[in-house]
Amino acid sequence: MEKIYLDHNATTPLHPEVLNAMLPALQDNFGNPSSIHSFGRSARVQLDEAREKVARLIGASSSEIIFTSGGTEANNLALLGVALKDKEKKIITSKTEHPSVLNPCRQLEEQGVEVHYLDVDRFGRIDINNLESQITESTALISLQHANSETGVLQDIKKISELARSNGVLFHTDAVQSVAKIEFDLKDYPVDMLSISAHKFNGPKGVGALFLRKGTPALFAPVSGGSQEKKRRGGTENVAGIIGFGKACEIAIKRVSTLEVSRVAELKDYFYNKVCEMIPGTELFGDMQNSLPNTLNLGFAGVEGDTLLIAMDMEGVAVSTGSACSSGTGLPSPVLQAMGLPDNKINSSIRFSLGCSTTKTELDSVLKTLVKAVSLNNTAISWREN
Repeated sequence: MEKIYLDHNATTPLHPEVLNAMLPALQDNFGNPSSIHSFGRSARVQLDEAREKVARLIGASSSEIIFTSGGTEANNLALLGVALKDKEKKIITSKTEHPSVLNPCRQLEEQGVEVHYLDVDRFGRIDINNLESQITESTALISLQHANSETGVLQDIKKISELARSNGVLFHTDAVQSVAKIEFDLKDYPVDMLSISAHKFNGPKGVGALFLRKGTPALFAPVSGGSQEKKRRGGTENVAGIIGFGKACEIAIKRVSTLEVSRVAELKDYFYNKVCEMIPGTELFGDMQNSLPNTLNLGFAGVEGDTLLIAMDMEGVAVSTGSACSSGTGLPSPVLQAMGLPDNKINSSIRFSLGCSTTKTELDSVLKTLVKAVSLNNTAISWREN
């Protein structure tokens, strides 16, 4: 049975060049980069080279990159790093953030930190004027994602970061889903902190980074230990993973500067138009124009999303009903709830996230499988109007 993977927002396959770059560090070049002998010095050189590559991908300086275990830790470092320096301060975020932002915010609330959660419109976008009205003298941090993992909808982080800077407030963005999928250069955005994760663009799992702009006040270090990462994140570095991260960034730079992003966007448009043509009642949850070039969140009238996912999986097609980090809760998507969708529509939703390996032939095959699965599993649920 042919297997087709359309869940690239959850994770991506490791690029062969990334694997080849990592192998020497797993086999022969195994030194600890904090050691001063030749083994350690060799590992340190590779670490520094990878840091340069990560910085180059987002238009940063290598000194502004803090390696972490992934996007979740990077988000936690930004939030806790600011809030735990002064619990009397306020944080502003949104109701559609990733759990690695929302859950630390809830923990901070339990410790007395004030957190305001912005509403979003039916497309999943915040209101900039509403954001501005919530900024007070006690606001220390605004944390808003660049792209939503479930819908692909993009926030206007240029305007948001400019607003934050004009008010003397730090701005952090979770860019895990957007970096390497669209062109992005920090020179164009006055962002203070930014989170990225290697496995979202064909790098290894378990490694990511927080960009911390030069001149940003020192953060509290939740992971305290040795002097690694300039004492901002203790623990022996994952050298092999970081080398793979750097190689993935090197590949991504070439990808976003070519026609690859446009090719994926064209495939997304093709797939969406075909689905709407072949399956009456299909509904888009998000915004086709203002979103990632690879992400579609669709609802199918009369079909339960979980049932459809299983039916697709049995035919060899991997899709998702939302964020992988939120799966297994048994609860409706908080992202779609925040967008004002009723539970029956939320429960019908499926996320299709394309990757650089996705082809039109694969999508044509998925279309046939999807039409069959929707037809067989339609329970004629009545959808109420918005």
